[in-house]
Formats: sequence, C-alpha cells, structure tokens
Amino acid sequence: MLNNKFKVLLLILFSWLITGCASTKMDTIATVKQVDLPRFMGDWYVIAAIPTAIETQSYNAIENYKLAEDGTIATTFTYYKGAVDGPLKTYKPRGFVVKDTGNALWGMQFIWPIKAEYRIAYLDNDYQYTVIARNARDYVWIMARTPQIDDTKYVELTQFVKSLGYDIAKLRKVPQNWSGVTGKPTKAE
Repeated sequence: MLNNKFKVLLLILFSWLITGCASTKMDTIATVKQVDLPRFMGDWYVIAAIPTAIETQSYNAIENYKLAEDGTIATTFTYYKGAVDGPLKTYKPRGFVVKDTGNALWGMQFIWPIKAEYRIAYLDNDYQYTVIARNARDYVWIMARTPQIDDTKYVELTQFVKSLGYDIAKLRKVPQNWSGVTGKPTKAE
C-alpha cells in the first residue's frame, strides 16, 4: 500500500503532466540569461505562489538549495501545514540543471524518473528575489531571501508574473510569521 506522502507526490506529478499536455500552445517563458549557482543556493522564503496541491495550506514555506558534488541541487522544501503552529511538512526533491541554459532551467525530480519543469524567470542582480515559473502557467513561485518584502516590490513581482501569462487572481500570499517559532526547519542534507 502506498503511503500518503507518496500518493500526494504522484497526484502532483500527474497533475503537472496532464496540465502540460492539455494546455494550449503558449509562448515559452524566457529564463534569466545566467544563474551563478553558488549565489543562488541557500534559503528562499516563498512569498506567494500559485500552489501545487501540497502547498495550498502552507505557512512559513522555505525552499533551500544546496549544490551537490555531482552538480545536482539537493532541495529541501519545508512548511507548516494549516497554521504557523501546524504540523511541519518536508519534501526533498532533487534539481537537475539543464545543460547550456545558463543554469536557469532545471528539472525538479520528486519521483524518479519524472522531472518537473523549473524555470528561473526572474532573478534580481543581488540575488534577493526570484520568480520560478513553468511554461504550462499552472504553478509559479515568488521567493525572497527574507520572509517579508515591501508592498512595492510585491506589486512589481506580481505584475511580472502577470506579464508571463499567469492569472494572478490565483496567487496565494504565503503567510510568513516567525515570531514564536524556534529555529528554521531548513538546510538540505
């Protein structure tokens, strides 16, 4: 019998595949020209997202990247489900950088052999803000190095997401409230 975490991951992967196959032909979302992988590594707070099924109730969501010796990206995605004091959820997909893409296109693998598209569509010069997109325009993530960003930057990033062809009415602002939380549950192993 499959455990619940495996079932959820299968559901996400099949929804990605079905959405990608059923969507009408849209322009390819451009990636940034170059990503300095060592600078990109570390914690990224999820500020807003058009979430996957597992993220719809996420609080204090953090994506952590660590460059592995084999060139893959050890990823740890953590969040509290349903509330800041809800149960801690952790997922550990592996990122595979696609050759000759300036390190801006990855395949994110939750379950072998399927790799979900992961496009770094926006990255500021200081590596403080990023937008991760998909050509299917089904999921998107706005992330920052800090748990809070100012309203002006948030509007700028949501407008960027809209310019990619996303319906920003589907964006969910992820609650980030670290008062009273002891330690961040991150760091890829």
